[in-house]
Amino acid sequence: MSATIELPRIVQDDSETLSEHVFRRIQAAIVKGEIAPGSKISEPELARTYGISRGPLREAIHRLEGQRLLVRIPHVGARVVSLDHAELIELYEIRESLEGMACRLAAERMSQAEIDDLRRVLDLHEQDAAFKAGVGYYQQEGDFDFHYRIIQGSGNRTLVQMLCGELYQLVRMYRLQFSATPNRPRQAFAEHHRILDAIAERDGELAELLMRRHIGASKRNIERHYQDAQSKTAKPRGES
Repeated sequence: MSATIELPRIVQDDSETLSEHVFRRIQAAIVKGEIAPGSKISEPELARTYGISRGPLREAIHRLEGQRLLVRIPHVGARVVSLDHAELIELYEIRESLEGMACRLAAERMSQAEIDDLRRVLDLHEQDAAFKAGVGYYQQEGDFDFHYRIIQGSGNRTLVQMLCGELYQLVRMYRLQFSATPNRPRQAFAEHHRILDAIAERDGELAELLMRRHIGASKRNIERHYQDAQSKTAKPRGES
């Protein structure tokens, strides 16, 4: 049986509504893996943790369902999403196609100032302590996220809505989960630089190809992870 959730109290920003505060806190905990995939969300416990009524809490939970971070199961309630292998590969296939398109459009539409700013974002990534230690990649969200900035730079509102809105936190959750794979952080960083160089050269075709290869490499990393997990759990031949 999955454990129920207990989260620490934190200070609320005066500019936030209570529902927004709770939404952000639970969202961050899910994306960072502090609340494990498949965990049951207990409304009474969360209400006690934050000292709030069920109304604002249910509003936050509803928003998290809209981001696909929570799924509601009949007669069970809300649980943290846990994609199986096939569902996760499908998500990365969507990313490979749509982010490739976004990258091509970004090469055509990003201003020089936006490109220069994106180079500064990569410089910031390189200085991150986890990246220097080779144990992870800088994973702040929004304007500090290389992928987010390129999607925004595409200028295509539908792509932005899908990839920076509806699917964004779900994708971040799995990007974080697999970012610490040995050697992957530095490989991903080098791939980011090549993608940005193609955008700066206004070579949309190459930029799209490189982005698709970049996400394809992450997809293969996930497939290897599942293959390794299966081989470790497989029973020896002849064992009942």
